[in-house]
Amino acid sequence: MKFIDEATITVQAGSGGRGCVSFRREKFIPKGGPDGGDGGDGGSIVLVAADSKRTLYQFRSKKQFKAPNGAHGQGKNKTGRSGDTLTIEVPPGTLVTDTETDEVITDLVKPGDRYVVAQGGRGGQGNARFKTSTNRAPRFAQPGEPGQSAILKLDLKLLADVGIVGLPNAGKSTLIAAISSARPKIAAYPFTTLTPNLGVVQSGWGEPFVVADIPGLIEGAHQGTGLGIQFLRHVERTRILIHLIDAAALDPGAPLAAYDTINAELVRYNPQLAQKPQLIVLNKLDLTGAGRAAAAFHDALPQESILTISAVTGKGLEQLKHRTLQLLDQHENDQP
Repeated sequence: MKFIDEATITVQAGSGGRGCVSFRREKFIPKGGPDGGDGGDGGSIVLVAADSKRTLYQFRSKKQFKAPNGAHGQGKNKTGRSGDTLTIEVPPGTLVTDTETDEVITDLVKPGDRYVVAQGGRGGQGNARFKTSTNRAPRFAQPGEPGQSAILKLDLKLLADVGIVGLPNAGKSTLIAAISSARPKIAAYPFTTLTPNLGVVQSGWGEPFVVADIPGLIEGAHQGTGLGIQFLRHVERTRILIHLIDAAALDPGAPLAAYDTINAELVRYNPQLAQKPQLIVLNKLDLTGAGRAAAAFHDALPQESILTISAVTGKGLEQLKHRTLQLLDQHENDQP
């Protein structure tokens, strides 16, 4: 399934049915009076966050949604049937914005969250409603009200406890494959990962947690360079970040270059991202020269606690999972 995290849809709620103009006509009852029933209400359109949805793929082909209209009222005080509510399922983490006003309508974060994005029109009243002592035979009824309509932008921001960020080829896909059941594409060239990957990490120290690798971050990502601007939104939903760095690619003369590049892009995209707790992790310690570069990195950031791992050999992964759980526990009540 292709990963789709943006979509624009048009929603049109149903219109209410018109009221009925009718008079009671029965044998031996010469002046039966008005008996026109009300029209039914139009169907509304509701967005619901559903666990069964992972992407906005369904909206690639279907972009227009219309709820049924209410039925018209009938004689003998019969009310028209109301239109059924049209429920549209979206993935948890979907942000809904009105394209005309750029106003955020709702944020469907948790499974089961729901929101009425288009209210159905009310049915018109039949002429029986307008009978008075001075107007015993009203010959008019109300038309139904039109249903609401809107053009909505849907933005999916993945729900994950931990986001893995880093330059291309830092080993993000290898790491998520090593610590979870996710099986992303892995290859020795930049931008191998074209979509975010989610994985559930099991650990013997506490509850499982969900981790996501965020692909395509390079210098200028916040402006659209590379693939980063397509996926930086997913970092906003995470509680903590694993900042993964390829130790073998570090220049001992400027060991913080990769680290500073990613942090700068996070800040430029959204300054609040700089406030998220980070685990700094040096990867690829199995490669020649990585140890010397890692030492230079440690010397440049003596105040930070830095983990060293090899996602390929598995060295340091248990400690990484343990430290990740500890940091998640410390920030359990943080809002993503």
